[in-house]
Amino acid sequence: MNLGLSGKYALVTGGSHGIGRAIALALAAEGCHVAICARNKQRVDEVVKEIENKGVVGIGISADATNPQDIERVVSIITGTWGKLHILINNVGGGGSWGSEDVEQTSEKVWQDVYDKNVTAAIRFTMRCLPLMRKEKWGRVVTISSICGREAGGRPWYSMAKSAQISFMKSLAIKHDLVRDGITFNSVAPGQIMIPDTGLERKQRENPEEFNKFVLENFPLGRLGLPEEVASVVTFICSDKAQLLNGASIVIDGGQSKIL
Repeated sequence: MNLGLSGKYALVTGGSHGIGRAIALALAAEGCHVAICARNKQRVDEVVKEIENKGVVGIGISADATNPQDIERVVSIITGTWGKLHILINNVGGGGSWGSEDVEQTSEKVWQDVYDKNVTAAIRFTMRCLPLMRKEKWGRVVTISSICGREAGGRPWYSMAKSAQISFMKSLAIKHDLVRDGITFNSVAPGQIMIPDTGLERKQRENPEEFNKFVLENFPLGRLGLPEEVASVVTFICSDKAQLLNGASIVIDGGQSKIL
């Protein structure tokens, strides 16, 4: 299927690892030129090489998405280098294991830090990238949320932030002036995804028998999801084939969640 993405320009935040890396490579495979930003310069440089190996242009920027000056710098580099942008993937996030199971023993700073990493970063990137998309009369903004943003579960500060991401996309999706400039706004809500060098992989390594039991009891498919499986859905959302898809929150969890 030709997704109509060849020659488009994309930015993936947090694009050096996990779901972000998988999305960056999937877009590149469809012919997108892809910029990524993340804090770890070595990882950024490695992924840029992978992007360029697919025959497109890659840009890698070492940046902290919780720092507004860094966000300004990222968008400024893209504007100065390309002068255009069609796709923004708000992938930066996390904080699901921050704080304590005891809500009363968790400081207000944790609530604020998780919100800023997930929501404030998405707001800042989106607001700065929209003028570039409006200029092109074509745009896709996709924010990576979580099933925790759609149903109870997870630590409250994380679920709240992920729910806010979904609301943010839906709120922009009903703005006539934005959408009629050819821009759509959607979110995806992954379940638990097996990402290298994360807590899930560590638990699997430390106690494989207990981990496998947990997976078999809690996941209908009998396995966790893969970053590439999320990336495939996101790539379709970005395509010309998904022009009517706007304001949606798409669950990618293999049946893990209980929501309809």
